[in-house]
Amino acid sequence: MTEDAVDPHEIGLLDGMATTRAIRRYRAEPIPEDVLSSILWYATRAPSGSNRQKFRFIVLRDGPGATKAKALLGESFRAGWNSKRSNDGYDGGSGAADDSPKARMARAMQHFVDHFEDTPVVILACLIRYRPENYAEGASVYPAVQNLMLAARAHGYGGVITGWHSFVEEELRELLGVPDDVAIHATIPMGKPVGRHGPVRRRPIRELVYDDEWDGDAPWAVDPEGTQFTSAGPKPGTPVENVRLNRN
Repeated sequence: MTEDAVDPHEIGLLDGMATTRAIRRYRAEPIPEDVLSSILWYATRAPSGSNRQKFRFIVLRDGPGATKAKALLGESFRAGWNSKRSNDGYDGGSGAADDSPKARMARAMQHFVDHFEDTPVVILACLIRYRPENYAEGASVYPAVQNLMLAARAHGYGGVITGWHSFVEEELRELLGVPDDVAIHATIPMGKPVGRHGPVRRRPIRELVYDDEWDGDAPWAVDPEGTQFTSAGPKPGTPVENVRLNRN
């Protein structure tokens, strides 16, 4: 079965978790309402503090408010990328080589922000605050955001979790009528991918899991065969079972 014709039941939960990439390039086609409804239904099955379910999703498609909001967000995302590109030195070092991962990422990001207004669906993940702002409140909205991403993956769609709405949050709130007691925790552009999902690259599990104490080695924490790593992980071809972490 092709990615275009994917049955949501064909992708297992664990496969979805291991292959849901950040998707920033989308085909110029809308997400059907029945699919969008299903994605959001699964998102709203997520847990929240005391099961209060104070998360809310504002879905921006092609209505008059959405069009204005996407234009506003497009300006914000371009400003955010310009700042990150400069601060993180994307044009220096290995970024000067067109075929380097750094340069490829820069091109993908530039395309993403340059075409933001064409994004089929943009979802604002919000939280109705029921207590003073605190560091843990995201725990009542981000599980729903991750469910959203996994459900989109299962239906053959994709998106990326971002926070660059912050540059224009005041104007965005006024435009969309977002109350003062509601926090906007994430902006998720979403659509049918140009390209495909696939295995994500992360650090080896043994770098991330400690046994019994902080920095305690966990030799039982073993990556499945065929796991792909980020550049921070072992070099390609290094047997995972022989990797020993450098510990001080």
